[in-house]
Formats: sequence, structure tokens, C-alpha cells
Amino acid sequence: MALMPKRVKYRKSQRGRIRGNATRGNRIAYGDWGLQALEPGHITGKTIEACRIAANQYIRGEGKLYIRIFPHKPITSRPLETRMGKGKGEVDRWVAVIKPGAMLFEIAGASKDAAMACFARVSHKLPIKTRMVNRQPGM
Repeated sequence: MALMPKRVKYRKSQRGRIRGNATRGNRIAYGDWGLQALEPGHITGKTIEACRIAANQYIRGEGKLYIRIFPHKPITSRPLETRMGKGKGEVDRWVAVIKPGAMLFEIAGASKDAAMACFARVSHKLPIKTRMVNRQPGM
């Protein structure tokens, strides 16, 4: 089952645009290695789940995976071959809005090589460019 909120105040939201860089959630907080977004975009709940499965299969018992994003935004769509009008479509999927610099995933208790290999597998599933970063000393 893909990630989605338990309840929301409004069922449908407007699309909006992604402007600027991430000011919150842009540093490593839980792990030793992090996967950071380099460009803006939307990541669906199904994609986050696919990344979680790929990462957990790779790191198995060696480390712990932290997921730092959650899909809060509903995306609506109209059925195919439907005429114009008749209002806004039903909710099709839930997405996480990602700004450049946002920390997507973190790994604790794994070596650098294991983290690099794990994040390489995860980044192939993501629709945006990413990079691997490590915790700065003194944080």
C-alpha cells in the first residue's frame, strides 16, 4: 500500500510551483549518510515505497534506513477520453513536494561503500537528480 495521509483538511489542492531551495530538512539529522535532492520535483508514495524496499534489501542487518519525506499533497486526474468541464478530477495519487537540498533518505550504522551502493540503487528509482552526503563533524 502506497503512503498517504490518514486524514486531510481539504481533499483536493491546487498544483502550485516549486520555487527556491529547501530551508528545513536539508541537513542530516538521524544517520551518518544521506541522499540529498539536487533539483525540484514530486515523488509519489509508490516511488518512496519502492526506494524503501530496495534500500532495506541491500542494507539488511548492517544499518538502519530513515525516510525523511512523506507524500502530503494530493494530485488529481480526469479519466481518459473525458470531455472538458464537469469539475476537478478525483485524487489519483499522493506526492511529496521536493525542493533542491532536501534530505530524502538517511542511513545509520553502515560503511561508506555500503551506503554508496545502497543510495545508487535508490537513486535509480527516483525521478530527480540526487547526491550522497555525509554527516559533518560537530553536528
